[in-house]
Amino acid sequence: MKILFWGTPDYAVPTLVALHQAGHTLVGVVTQPDRRRGRGKSLIPSAVKAKALEMGITVFTPARIKQDEGCQRQLAELQADLSVVVAFGQILPKRVLDQPPLGCWNGHGSVLPRWRGAGPIQWSILEGDPETGVGVMAMEEGLDTGPVLIERNLPIGLLENGHTLAKRMSTLTAELMVEAMPLIESAGPGTEPERRARLKVINQADRPGDASYARMLTKQDHQIDWSASALTIHRKVMALYPNAVTLWNNKRLKLLHCEPLIDRLKEELSADVHHLIGRWPTGGHPPGTVLESVKGIGVVVSTSGCPILVRAAQLEGKGRSDGDSLLQQLNAAPNQQFGTFT
Repeated sequence: MKILFWGTPDYAVPTLVALHQAGHTLVGVVTQPDRRRGRGKSLIPSAVKAKALEMGITVFTPARIKQDEGCQRQLAELQADLSVVVAFGQILPKRVLDQPPLGCWNGHGSVLPRWRGAGPIQWSILEGDPETGVGVMAMEEGLDTGPVLIERNLPIGLLENGHTLAKRMSTLTAELMVEAMPLIESAGPGTEPERRARLKVINQADRPGDASYARMLTKQDHQIDWSASALTIHRKVMALYPNAVTLWNNKRLKLLHCEPLIDRLKEELSADVHHLIGRWPTGGHPPGTVLESVKGIGVVVSTSGCPILVRAAQLEGKGRSDGDSLLQQLNAAPNQQFGTFT
C-alpha cells in the first residue's frame, strides 16, 4: 500500500522502517521542523527526518499542519492509501484525516482509554500502573478518542525506567502496525462507519474504566519532593529518566536510578539491597536526610516513610556515576540534607 507516515522522535523510527521492510511504499514523511539543540544551538533534524532522508523518502516539515494549507494540498497530491501516525506531535485537522481512503491510524502507547494525550509512558510509571500497552487506533478529531483495531499489553517492572520501557513499546508499535496493514487493506474504502464495521474495531466507550489524560509535564514535575513517599520518589526517577532533579550542596543533581527500601517490594528489588531493608526506623529523620553511604552500592536517604536508595546520579558539571564513584562524587555523610527547589 501507499503510506504517508507521520512521526518525529526515536520512538517512531522502528515503525517507519518496519513498514518499508514489509513492502509498503512510503510516499512521504511528515515530521516536526528542525530544532536548535546543544550548546551551539545548531539546527538538528528529528530522528524520523534523519531516517527518512537516509531511506530516500520525501520529507515535509510543517510548523503547524492545521494552518498550512499549501502543505495539506501537497500531501493530498501524494494520493496515499492511508496515513500512519506515531508520536508526530501535532493534532491533525479533519480535512487531513479525511484525505486517505483507508483512513488515518495511530500507534498509541497506552491501553486506551487510559492515558490519552501526551506522555502516556511517563504517566503510566508515575501512577504505578502494573502494565501498559500499545494499540493501533483509528484517528478522529478528538484527542485519542478513536476505536482500537489491535492492541497488546506489556508489564511494567518496578526497576524499569521510561527510556527502556519506551524502547520495548516502540518495537511493539512497529510490529502491531505491520500486522494491522493487511487488515485495513482487506476492509477496503468506504464511509468511516462502513470500514470500522468491517474491521470490528473496539469503541473506547464500550471498555471498562474512565478516560484519563496524560498532561504535558512541567519543570516542577521533574523536581524531587523528599517529603513524598519512597515509592512516589522512585516512580518519578524512573518515569522521567534521566531528568528527575534535586539539589546537593546547592548544585543540581539528576537522580538516574533508585530503589525504594520497602519490605513488601523486596522480591522486586535488587538482591544486593535486601540487607538494607528495615535498618532505619520509618520517620526517624527529616525527609531528604542522608542516612548512610553504603560502600559499592549508593546513598540511603530518608523520605516521609521508608528510606530510598540512590544508586546512580549525575551532579551538575559531572558525568553519570554509580556505586563507589557516586559515593566519591557526592562525598555524602550521615545527617547531610538533599535540598529542595524554591
